[in-house]
This record gives sequence, C-alpha cells and structure tokens, in this order.
Amino acid sequence: MPLQDLRPQAVRRTPDQVLAHLKAFNLELKFSAGIWFFSPPNSRFHAKYQPDLTLEQRLDIAAGLKRDGLTALEAHYPNEINEENLDLWTRFSRDTGIRLITVIPLLFWDAQFEWGSLSNPDPKVRRAAIDRTIAAFRLNRRLDTDFAVVWPGIDGYENPFGQDFFAMRDRFADGLAEAMDAVPGVRVAFEPKPYEPRGRILFGTTPEGLLLGHMVEAKLRAAENTRLLSEGHRLCCMNPEVGHVLMGFEDLAYAFSWPLSEGRLAHSHWNSQPLGNYDQDLNVGVVSPEQLEALMYTLKMYAYRGYFGIDINPERMPVDTALRISMDAIRAANDRVNEIDHEGVLAAHAAPADHRGWLEGYLIRGRASRRR
Repeated sequence: MPLQDLRPQAVRRTPDQVLAHLKAFNLELKFSAGIWFFSPPNSRFHAKYQPDLTLEQRLDIAAGLKRDGLTALEAHYPNEINEENLDLWTRFSRDTGIRLITVIPLLFWDAQFEWGSLSNPDPKVRRAAIDRTIAAFRLNRRLDTDFAVVWPGIDGYENPFGQDFFAMRDRFADGLAEAMDAVPGVRVAFEPKPYEPRGRILFGTTPEGLLLGHMVEAKLRAAENTRLLSEGHRLCCMNPEVGHVLMGFEDLAYAFSWPLSEGRLAHSHWNSQPLGNYDQDLNVGVVSPEQLEALMYTLKMYAYRGYFGIDINPERMPVDTALRISMDAIRAANDRVNEIDHEGVLAAHAAPADHRGWLEGYLIRGRASRRR
C-alpha cells in the first residue's frame, strides 16, 4: 500500500465547514485485531482459563471472523511473524483477503531487554533492539503494510532518583530514527502507555508521543524520509490505545485530538478501561460508553480514515465472541454519532451562554430508550 495520506486530519475548518463536513463524512469501520490475544497470555495471578493455540489455530479463528467485519491482523516480530513463517501469512492473506497491516518489533519481552530496548544504556543490548526494529521494518516494507507500531513497554524506570532522563529519551529517539532511516518510507505508529510493566514508561502519555514524533523526525536524514516530510507527511505518528489513555487519566476525545491536529493518527487501538487502574483490555464499550461516543464524534469531526484495531484480553469468553461484541460496540456508537443533531451540538459550543444544559440533556435523552 502507498503511504496513507493523513494530512486531511489536520485541516482547520470554519463552523459552517465543520457542519458540512459532519453531515457529509462517515467513518469507515475497518476492523483489525492483534493476533497475540487469540491465545491466552501468561498471568501472574492465575492459570490460563483456555488452552494455548498455535498460530495456525489462531489464523483459523480470524478467518471465521471475516464475515463479521474483521479485515486485517497485527503481529509481532519475531515471535508471531518472522522470515520462516512468511509463507503461512502470505497464504492466509491470499485465501481470506484479510490483510496484515503492521509488523511490530517485539521490544519488551526478551530477558536481554530487562533494562530497556532502544533506551538501554548497554550499547550491545541497544544495538540488538535497533537491529530487531530494522528487521521488523524491512518485513513491513516487504509485506506492504500500512505502518509499524512501536510500543516501548520495557523502556522506563521505577526509581527516578539520579536518572539521566535526557540521555534515556535521546537514546530511544536516536535508535528509532536510525531504524527508520535504515528502511525509509516506513511509517511508525507509536503507542504510549504511562506504566506497566515498568513503573513509568518513556513517552507514556499522548503529548509525550507527539514530542517523540517531533524529536525523531528532526533526526531523519534518508532522502525518501526527508522528501516525505517536506511534502507535509508525518512519519513518526501515533497509535493511541483507549485503555492506555485512560490509565493516564486523559480524556479520550481530547487526547486523540492531539495527533489528529498534526496529521499523526496512523492507527487506533480499542478496548475499555476504568480510569487509572491496571491495564484491563476489556471489550469495547463495557466501561464508559459515553467516552466511546465522544471519541467517535471527534474522529468523525477530524476525518479519521484509519482502522479500528481491537486490542483486548478476553480471559473469560471465546476470542471470537469478544471480537464480535467489540466490533458491534463500535458500530453501535457510530450509529448514535451519525444520528446526532450536529447543528445543535455546534450551536451549544459556539454560544454556550445561550444553551445552558442543552447538550447534556440532549445526550442523556438520546441514550434513553425510545419507548415511553
């Protein structure tokens, strides 16, 4: 696939143009899913409630979800996709029409990354992390994916005393830029998370993810990368996850508006999550459906055209059931958003003193049963 043009996200519109856009633009509900949660993960606290599944078994489940709307998968390198099993992935995509949209460098699991990956102070370990990132980017280019998600789950700290934060952040940004210049033209979709597994993860909030994008792009030197940047494209973009945003006590709609405002929302990960708390990866819509609707409206307002990537941990139900519920939750929220009185909403924000309580009352009544 050619580099997706994210620049329309950042268009500023007059109130009349916003209204016309809201009436004309509809979100395209394209669903992807991470192959990692099709088999139960390890837990510190209990045995696995369901049996481990091979990659082939997981792909079979994914194929059965095509008719329900699943059109793409996501996988980590080298544990879920690698040079040895490319034929399996290629056959799967050919036979089902389900694309692989990202190959993610696995930078958080190996024991060698105990003290970080791209930010590791040990040059040998950091070199291994950079090389793995480059290898993953090469597979993205070979497989014609849309972007490479990067999640720095093990890059961080617990004890802040005496930490050289400048050096940690610079090592991470320098390493990511080196990998991007080694495989130019591959877009990164960076995924912030404030904590877990580290006590504090580097670039863990949405604004920090934007700062990383600026840091990395300022370091890019490959001709193809600098050309794309000169044309206004963003290359170090973002993949915010609903649960991670809420773990950081951010507001969903406001947080997602930041990468949208710079044309950096390359992808999105969806689940639900209590405010704060540990990373629960609940099915979409289970907690705070009003936040889900507000986020969907923001995506509609700023012309998001990317995938809705489901990232859940269905411990107590079959993965296909959980995915159907999550996709249906997004569809239901989208239906409600499309039925909104856009003129009323915009008027309430344009002249709040003249519409005291209108929006709150309207939204509450809109969520109520239509039966009297």
